[in-house]
Amino acid sequence: MADLGTSAMLIALALAVYSGVTSLVGVRTRNSAMVSSSMRANYLTAFALGIAVLALVLAFLRNDFALRYVAEHSNLAMPRIYTWVAFYAGNEGSLLYVAFALAGMAALAMYLVPRRMGSQRPYANLVLMLILSFFIAVNLFMASPFATLPVTPIDGVGINPLLTHPGMFIHPPLIMVGLIAIAVPFALGIGGLLSGRIDDEWVDAGRTWGLVAWVLLAIGLLLGAWWAYTILGWGGYWAWDPVENAAFMPWLALTAFIHSIMVQKRRGMFRLWNIALINISFILGAFGIFINRGGPVPSVHSFGASTLGWVFLLFLGVVAFASFGVFFYRFALLRSTGSLESALSRESAFLVNNLLFLGVAFVTLWGVVFPIISELVLGETITVGQPFYNSVNGPIFLALIFLMAIGPVLPWRHATWASVRHAILIPGIITLFITAAVVIIEVRNVAAIAGIAVSTLVAVQIAQEMIRGTLARHRATKSPYPLAFLQLVGSNRPRYGGYLVHLAVVMLAFGIVGSSFYSLERDVILSKGESADVGAYTVEFTDTTTTTFTDRTERTATMRVMKNGSFVGTVEAWHGVYPSFNMLSTRAGIRSTPVEDLYVIYSELQPDGKTAAFRLLLNPMVWWMWLAGPFVILGTVVALWPARQRAVAVVTSPSREGALPSGGAL
Repeated sequence: MADLGTSAMLIALALAVYSGVTSLVGVRTRNSAMVSSSMRANYLTAFALGIAVLALVLAFLRNDFALRYVAEHSNLAMPRIYTWVAFYAGNEGSLLYVAFALAGMAALAMYLVPRRMGSQRPYANLVLMLILSFFIAVNLFMASPFATLPVTPIDGVGINPLLTHPGMFIHPPLIMVGLIAIAVPFALGIGGLLSGRIDDEWVDAGRTWGLVAWVLLAIGLLLGAWWAYTILGWGGYWAWDPVENAAFMPWLALTAFIHSIMVQKRRGMFRLWNIALINISFILGAFGIFINRGGPVPSVHSFGASTLGWVFLLFLGVVAFASFGVFFYRFALLRSTGSLESALSRESAFLVNNLLFLGVAFVTLWGVVFPIISELVLGETITVGQPFYNSVNGPIFLALIFLMAIGPVLPWRHATWASVRHAILIPGIITLFITAAVVIIEVRNVAAIAGIAVSTLVAVQIAQEMIRGTLARHRATKSPYPLAFLQLVGSNRPRYGGYLVHLAVVMLAFGIVGSSFYSLERDVILSKGESADVGAYTVEFTDTTTTTFTDRTERTATMRVMKNGSFVGTVEAWHGVYPSFNMLSTRAGIRSTPVEDLYVIYSELQPDGKTAAFRLLLNPMVWWMWLAGPFVILGTVVALWPARQRAVAVVTSPSREGALPSGGAL
């Protein structure tokens, strides 16, 4: 497997370099056959890397401990189901995974990119192949997953206990693919600048791939929060961990880009903004890879650390210099065809939206890099804690959520205050009543009240828009209300897909407000048959079971749960002791409802074997955070779903790959 994997990666590197070189030479010499050849090499690169991936997976399945990477990240006691997790558990395997994912997306993007983009296509391919060649070269020559050991051990070290969790099957892959997926819209934008064709032809493809990267990061971040919530044993889901922040920052910039590029599509504006935003998104994505692979700051994700930080820091510097170098080189050509006509308009709302998202991103960036700066300047690492992020980013998030209620009801070009008042009158009144009710039930925290108020305003505003639209469709078409609603969504998929995502944000906001300000926590020591109270719940420790494996000891505590004196079920809290890692891994027992989560952590079994320590928590509204995930996916699918188009007569070219326009800047 070592020879097969290494050979496949060498072939992939040669193909990527060839594809990039022939793209450049072909487009400069107007040689369509050479451009066609470069695209075919692009497709074959993904195939070659797929063989390398298959070779490594088979090595894990066969327990081929002759490979250093397999020996370091698996053992005979590891359940086979975690083979996929072990594949990217370390630096070498995750880099191979990233390279394979980028190669696949590059091939798909270049195959699907519209022919009308002309010379932008080979230039975009050049950018993608340069990025891909870097990752393959680092993976092959500096962190090869196919390096062998001089002596084959009988057994391996084993997988990191924190990775033995269902969320690890999806969370790391989505984050890694999301970070590198930004390369596609980035390449499309830079390809346009390199070609000299500063027009709007790349907008649709850029928006589509921007949304793909955005939703991958969004779901990856939510799954990361769920992983932290269920396995780390502290009852939280987000503590502004540097590695999670590294994915959160490009997600923020992408969110601004996705909103902003709609203005370019609709009004021919914000061309400068959109190129700058996709550049910033990719730079922050490269920074995220640096944080993940370099491990320069403390994190609960310390298992991802390596000695390759300087390589990715160099890559980050080259990307930043090159992308903005091209941006300023073509700056004079990036003039918009439209102009901002009024401060009270949808365009202005999008502009403020961009500034707020970038504000959160750069505040978060400062918090991430401050420990590095303090180490360089003061000689000691000073970490930035959750209070800093909450106090600075919290008000910005409130402003963003408020803008979600106002922005969509503003018309393009200009609006009047009277029209705005009319649009938000009913949602505003309902929000006031709900906020008053919240205060009456003795919610006194100002931040919580503000969060509930702005989130309610957004939810009611979206409901009003959908109800009004459905009623209008029903009156016009006489269709049943459900069909009228579907027709409404189909009539403007980007708009109503965006509304579904906005509803997901509202769910997240409610979950964060409830669990952040009103959770209860209690640490107790119980013997079998004893119970403890937390809120309206009584939790009784009824039994414990122990299972011993060669690399760990697993214990499961069964807890009987009563609420207000009535039996409501049982929960099981689990922990595993891993001597070789000197680690205790926990998995919470959770009873989740739309109102609250009962959360039980089995901390440790006392020496007598009958008494155990537990942490009991009551976390309101967390259920809504996990419900937000399906709404994010559904909203993105609706926004990306192609609209029906009337058939038109077209003249096709005999070769898709080789087709170059007869005119234009090549």
